[in-house]
Amino acid sequence: SHSVNLLQESWDAYRKRFIQGDGRVIDWEDRDKSTSEGQAYAMLRAVFANDRDSFDRTLNWAESNLLRKDASGQVRDSLWAWKWGKDPKGQWIQLDPNFASDADIDACYALILAAQRWNHSAYLDLAKTKLKDLWQGSTIAVRGQRLLLPGPEVAFRKGNLIKLNPSYFAPYAFRLFAQVDSERDWLALVDSSYNVLQQSAALSKVGLPSDWIGFDRQTGTYQPLTEPVVSLYSFDATRVWWRVALDAELYQEPRAEQYLRQSLRHLQALWRSQRQIPARIDLQGQATVNYDATSQYAMLYPALKLIDPELGREIYQQKLLSRYRGGFWDNENAYYTQNLAWFGLLPTQVVAQALQGQFPDLSSLPNDPVN
Repeated sequence: SHSVNLLQESWDAYRKRFIQGDGRVIDWEDRDKSTSEGQAYAMLRAVFANDRDSFDRTLNWAESNLLRKDASGQVRDSLWAWKWGKDPKGQWIQLDPNFASDADIDACYALILAAQRWNHSAYLDLAKTKLKDLWQGSTIAVRGQRLLLPGPEVAFRKGNLIKLNPSYFAPYAFRLFAQVDSERDWLALVDSSYNVLQQSAALSKVGLPSDWIGFDRQTGTYQPLTEPVVSLYSFDATRVWWRVALDAELYQEPRAEQYLRQSLRHLQALWRSQRQIPARIDLQGQATVNYDATSQYAMLYPALKLIDPELGREIYQQKLLSRYRGGFWDNENAYYTQNLAWFGLLPTQVVAQALQGQFPDLSSLPNDPVN
């Protein structure tokens, strides 16, 4: 067992390695770029780690660099451009002005918790502003339901075809948003999230979620996407397990547990037969790579804790603990892995307490898997 708490130690290591003095979170594996996702993940982790300095720095960097402007230089809204980095001329700029709704959802969730933890209403005010813009810019009424888009409609709808990213659906967050923003029907997004997750699982022969899916708003049917984004189970889709497991545990949502029991069957069987879960699985249920991924095991972990604790314990020991050394999972450049491993290992109980306004000290938590 580990003498210091994993969550505290890995946050300290992450902060030193990945967060610049000015609050920019750097993805060392991808041309040192920054993303709205990276800023939001850091904010969310900082709240649980009681690290207000890192919270403020990462928030302020995003507010200073990621706000999107129109042709005349006016700020369009309070949402963040998703990609920032070096252009071919060597200038550091916004590389893509579209926002990614998952990052803004995670940032709003972090802001609401931060307002409580540090008793600072300005965080809540900013969250409310962002929620209004998120609803307006990133949700769409289709066939009697309200769907969460992955970003601006102009980027994700072509005629009747709408592109959706199931790993962006965060029902537990929509419930919190409904509590702080009564002007918009955030609970409608909880319902549509489960509808889309359940129905689009049929695209996969083995019932897995896909990184991306197409929805035809004329026929109300789901279809696979091939270019430039592809329908298969991989690094995006794996976050579905974590987000759905949070809703199952925090809110005893029966649709969440039912979804996990059905859609995890194939991965449970793969693990039992091969002791490995491949990082990419196509819609036919075939592995298309022979490697596995720490981040994916971490996202599976909270779901397995709920429905298959024994398997969860095996994965924790064999794939998560064994790949952790000196503050890092895998290696000290793996930005995505550090974040997803951390969230997967953050006990849901800690989130539940935070929602009640009680924030346990991370370093006091046991590293004990599957209580």
